[in-house]
Amino acid sequence: MTSHRALSAELLLLGLWATAVSAQPATDIFLGAITVRDGQVQVGQLQNITDRDGYDNQPSFALDGRSLLYTSIRDGQADIYRYDFVGESITRVTHTPESEYSPTAMPGGERFSVVRVEADSSQRLWHFDTAGHEPGLLLEEVEPVGYHAWYDEKLVALFVLGSPPSLQIVDISSGRARAVAEGIGRSLHRVPSRPAVAFVHKVSENDWQIKALDMRTGEIRFLVPTPSGSEDLAWTPDGIILMGQGSTLYQWNPKLSADWEIVADLADAGLRAITRIAVSPTGDRVAIVAQRQAEERD
Repeated sequence: MTSHRALSAELLLLGLWATAVSAQPATDIFLGAITVRDGQVQVGQLQNITDRDGYDNQPSFALDGRSLLYTSIRDGQADIYRYDFVGESITRVTHTPESEYSPTAMPGGERFSVVRVEADSSQRLWHFDTAGHEPGLLLEEVEPVGYHAWYDEKLVALFVLGSPPSLQIVDISSGRARAVAEGIGRSLHRVPSRPAVAFVHKVSENDWQIKALDMRTGEIRFLVPTPSGSEDLAWTPDGIILMGQGSTLYQWNPKLSADWEIVADLADAGLRAITRIAVSPTGDRVAIVAQRQAEERD
């Protein structure tokens, strides 16, 4: 079992408004179909696939589009779980003395990477095979890692904890890290069909901007301000950004508008306080994390 100190540190890192297991916000993951018609995202019926009083968060689709990995904290222990679309079954993937967070499919699809909180409270990037076996340390020297996104088989973008936190691009083969920005948020993404990594730059308390780092030139380009107070984003394969604010899902499609547009108010589906969003590789499914409501816990 992970120590209280390690778990508390991880909770602070993940931006949860709690420092103890008992005070964590309960979150659920909702899954549904999406389509894009004439540049407008449409969301189908959403299903609560976790639906329990606890922390289920950080959804990430497998590259084959057949399942979804996510972090689940049960009895004070964070492990990775998988939801399979065929059969709608949930399987525990990792079962370790450490805590694993932020599961992410690695290029090639044969393994997935995680941020692991180790016995000494180190937070480093590890990887497992798809069955949750054969753990291996990816980066020995780079820590404390908070979040990550793969650019390709060789390069990974990291949120590295610090004052302020920094965006670092790391070569997996050499371990060489290059800091490219400071004061970033936790949401990191490869930009579809472009040699770029997107991130949120928290310029000030009230000025958060989505920017894109060109991986070839090193140039950082401004894209759009975030909806107020929102930092979690996802891309559709055709280059539309999705973000949530409260119960509302927004899209930013630069081909149609310079501003955010409402996709849907999801309150009737039971979603409030939307945070993380993930879109499947083929763009046909969306996973949305929302805070579990008090009446659902009674």
